[in-house]
Amino acid sequence: MRWKRHKAWTALLMALMVTGASATAAVPAKGDVLLAPERIWTADGDTAHTGWEVLVHDGTIAAVGPAGSIQAPAGAQRIALPGATLTPGLIDLHSHVFLHPYNETLWNDQVLKEPQDYRTLEAAAHARATLLAGFTTLRDLGTEGAGYADVSIKRAIDEGMIPGPRMFVATRAIVATASYGPGPRGFRPDMDLPSGAQEISGVDEAIRATREQAGHGADWIKLYADYRVGTDGSTQPTLSLAEMKAIVDTAHLSGRPVAAHASSDEGVRLAVEAGVDSIEHGYGASEATFRLLKQHGTAYEPTLTAVESTAQYFEHYVPGQSAPTARMKDAERAFRTALKLGVIIGNGSDVGVFTHGDNWREPANMVRDGMTPPQALHAATNVAARILRQQQNFGRIAPGMHADLAAFTGDPSTHIDDLQHPVFVMKDGTVYRTPQSTP
Repeated sequence: MRWKRHKAWTALLMALMVTGASATAAVPAKGDVLLAPERIWTADGDTAHTGWEVLVHDGTIAAVGPAGSIQAPAGAQRIALPGATLTPGLIDLHSHVFLHPYNETLWNDQVLKEPQDYRTLEAAAHARATLLAGFTTLRDLGTEGAGYADVSIKRAIDEGMIPGPRMFVATRAIVATASYGPGPRGFRPDMDLPSGAQEISGVDEAIRATREQAGHGADWIKLYADYRVGTDGSTQPTLSLAEMKAIVDTAHLSGRPVAAHASSDEGVRLAVEAGVDSIEHGYGASEATFRLLKQHGTAYEPTLTAVESTAQYFEHYVPGQSAPTARMKDAERAFRTALKLGVIIGNGSDVGVFTHGDNWREPANMVRDGMTPPQALHAATNVAARILRQQQNFGRIAPGMHADLAAFTGDPSTHIDDLQHPVFVMKDGTVYRTPQSTP
């Protein structure tokens, strides 16, 4: 399967060389652009506005409102988007740009056999695919054995060297000693294997690791509250409450939030009590524990698509044909519980487990499991921006916000699957995709 992906990239590159055109040839952000879609979903409400327009000036949204009410300066470029709905640029709060689907290459083999230089080039391609899909912001939660290379990917995007979403990176996740892969189980005990994360034992090492991640450029700190360390392979807590609290307190002193991988009820509870800012996965959390998230204001990223994808790879699950697997049912139960209790739910997919650019699957799965389309769009726009502490910068279509915008054929505020069909992407006022340049 993977050779087909590389073959497609090669074919696209050859086509661009022949035509001299590029789907990601950025239109400079300077100047004025008037966007005229069929409708606009601003994220300030639940319904889309028909016949509205957006004026962008030098990378910032200058005005939004009914057509004819906006006075565009002379010489403004007008981009018509008939049949499309303009939304804020979408946000995925749980990505891994250094990973690709496990049915192409297993996680262990990616970490152990793919050189970091090669993985960094892959990450650049993944970032491009993500941006073209309408996702203008990513929180990337760990390089999975690629060191601090996410900081370089972020810099290359920020400096315009490569196209990609704005990124909030976590560098190396923090894990308990001998609890994370590759190994120690399944490998010879005398082998010294590279780790997918930074191992710590004790409060002092927890503090040191947090400071090291911050010093290397982490925007967020990620910890693993639990993992598959039980004698039967079950998920059990790994870091102690004291270790997690040391990480959280140290991170918060420097102004950095903390995300916690936590799947078991006990792992989630300990992480919330330690003061983490978001819980990733949470499949085994009880209603009482989700009430604790609600009480503390802790955000939750359900990563439903990761579970669905691994079920496809390893459990013969076929979407639309097979009954949900046991793990999928656990993930759905947790999601519905959080939704019922009013927990803050952000769009976080764990993309990398599945194909980059297919990030739309997570909002679609959130609708499948109980959200309305507007709720899922909010989770991927203004709610996600609030989780990132960036609500004043992006996540809505409003004057003064960064011009991070995407348009999709149809209306995802009523049919969430329309997110599969992006026709326009703008980030910071720079156009990366139009209907004419769609590959």
